[in-house]
Amino acid sequence: MNDEQLLRYSRHLLLEEIDIAGQEKLLASHVLIVGAGGLGSPAAAYLAAAGIGQITLLDHDSVELTNLQRQIMHTQNSIGKSKVESGKLFLANLNPTIQIQAIHTKANPEILELALKNTSIVLDCTDNFSTRQIINASCIKHMIPLVSGSALKFDGQISVFDPRQADSPCYACIFPPDETFEEVNCASMGIFSPLVGIIGSLQAAQAIQLLIGFGSPLIGRMLLWNARNSQIDEIRLTRNPDCLVCGNDTGSCN
Repeated sequence: MNDEQLLRYSRHLLLEEIDIAGQEKLLASHVLIVGAGGLGSPAAAYLAAAGIGQITLLDHDSVELTNLQRQIMHTQNSIGKSKVESGKLFLANLNPTIQIQAIHTKANPEILELALKNTSIVLDCTDNFSTRQIINASCIKHMIPLVSGSALKFDGQISVFDPRQADSPCYACIFPPDETFEEVNCASMGIFSPLVGIIGSLQAAQAIQLLIGFGSPLIGRMLLWNARNSQIDEIRLTRNPDCLVCGNDTGSCN
């Protein structure tokens, strides 16, 4: 690290769990964030501030006035612009020393095949079931850890799925792709503004833990946050040996 970086990240360097070696790992990392909205905004902001060397934003949407209640990467002047370009500008102003790539398209297997090259970790900050399944399958295929978060109304959840670990479940173990789930979104259901900040920040924290390798990330655990009463619950998750994506018969993560 140069002198400017030593000063910029000095508060990280004072932490024994991070220090210079850990900060250098962050500077050498590439994080893909799928979804540049409510969850992606705080997650990307904290990862950029923390010194992730390269961040890729992937999103097909454009900024609307209704987004500004919670999507803190975007401003009034961003309305009508693509969320990834708006986010790229925000992150570049926050930390001009890192590389930021913007991909303005919807996530699909072909796009993810390209985007996951040289990627260290993926953050799923999307808001629909089908896209989450695509992201999970791609991460399993490429053996890349996935930090998955979601938030709706007053309830949020976060977990980590790491195919590098034999006992780690994947997203499909918990939410099988062949089951039918009713798709809901904040446009029709509403969402408490700070909730996405809480869950998105937790996603950034989990990513940093995984990249450096300290503490106990949420692998095999799901954290549930109830913003109505500030209650945090945790449930244990186990890998499904018959999972359609990572099960023993698929050969995907064995």
